[in-house]
Amino acid sequence: MSRIGKKPVTLPKGVTAAMKDGSVVVKGPKGELSAKVHPDISVAVNGSEVVLTRPSDEKKYKALHGLWRALIQNMVKGVTEGYLRKLEIVGVGYRAEMKGSRLNLLVGYSHPILFAPPEGIKIETPTQTNITISGVDKQLVGLVASKIRSFRQPEPYKGKGIKYEGEYIRRKAGKAAATAAK
Repeated sequence: MSRIGKKPVTLPKGVTAAMKDGSVVVKGPKGELSAKVHPDISVAVNGSEVVLTRPSDEKKYKALHGLWRALIQNMVKGVTEGYLRKLEIVGVGYRAEMKGSRLNLLVGYSHPILFAPPEGIKIETPTQTNITISGVDKQLVGLVASKIRSFRQPEPYKGKGIKYEGEYIRRKAGKAAATAAK
């Protein structure tokens, strides 16, 4: 049996879960999330717990069992606490600022990059070199952070670019000195 899947998802106070047309809907203080559950996995809401069951012990059902339990747990955490990703900008003259609801990035190109966040995502720039992305959907927060990082990925020689907070950039040595060739 899937070790993750057999554990029920506990719903904290103020959070409700319901099944509607093959989708699980989780509502909480920060918002509402829904996901269409795989038809082979059955979901039951028992009071303050969500219990998932699978049809048999086949390998694919075990994998789906654990997957959907983890996805529902992430939904519950999202509507109670929310998710947060932080990005750092490294480089001389590289900076970010909010212009209305859009993120304005100056990262070494001849033009600024304007990024409009999708609905449900909040972007803040506490300093010119830090970006904070928050929202209730874990997948969407990670996707937006990845998209912003892709505008100027960190390069291995000086480390210039947009990186996740705490990310280690492996450095390369660069060219050897010209005196070694003589």
